[in-house]
Amino acid sequence: MTTLAAIVLTRNEERHIGACLDSLAWAERCVVVDSFSTDRTGDIAREHGAEVIQHHFVDFAAQRNFALDQVEADWVFFVDADERSTPELAAEIQSIVEQGGQGVTGWQVPRLNYLFGKLTKGAGYWPDCQMRLLKRGCARYTRPASEIVELEGQSGCLINPLIHYNYESIAQFHQKQRVRIDFEAKNLIAQNAKLKFYTPWYMTMKHFWWRFGTLAGYRDGAHGLRLSLLLAYYFGYRYYRRAAELARSVKKV
Repeated sequence: MTTLAAIVLTRNEERHIGACLDSLAWAERCVVVDSFSTDRTGDIAREHGAEVIQHHFVDFAAQRNFALDQVEADWVFFVDADERSTPELAAEIQSIVEQGGQGVTGWQVPRLNYLFGKLTKGAGYWPDCQMRLLKRGCARYTRPASEIVELEGQSGCLINPLIHYNYESIAQFHQKQRVRIDFEAKNLIAQNAKLKFYTPWYMTMKHFWWRFGTLAGYRDGAHGLRLSLLLAYYFGYRYYRRAAELARSVKKV
């Protein structure tokens, strides 16, 4: 049984996977769970010493749970392909694992986010803690997107951050949001969310103010304004998709 395994979920990540795995070279075992990439992701991962497991993608939570079931290790550390570990984070994780988790079964990791090439600390992007270091057997993921960890035991938060190269361009932002929007709409459907005709527009405006005002997106100037507007648009759009689904169900009746 491996003490610690780093797991990276991928789909056509040939641009990032090599550098990501290099930053995880300190881990006892690196496993790439790949959704049948059509580029060189798998080959590059093997060249960098990682094991590659192929699995059809259903949703984000299911993919992470599959990885938890397949990879035998006392602890797993989930890292996205566009994220990078640091020597300081590696040392902190190794110390925690050597001490059996210090009585904690799930550790959140802060992230330093670079969006459109800019370090972003407003609009909710710092400290942006994500539950990533998990004691295997004590955690399961729920919700198709924006997945949540159901944890047995105590949680904690690490000090040292992951580096996240998130959304390198506006085009990539739109592409990734379009992938996630169906899953986010399914979250609303699963919650049986009740909507008014104005809900999508109301939620768009509410989310913009939350990002730009409450979470201090304004601190990043024009970059923060643009980012808050983009995020608000897609947040409201998921409610529009839910409203469209409700309209279709009414027509069927």
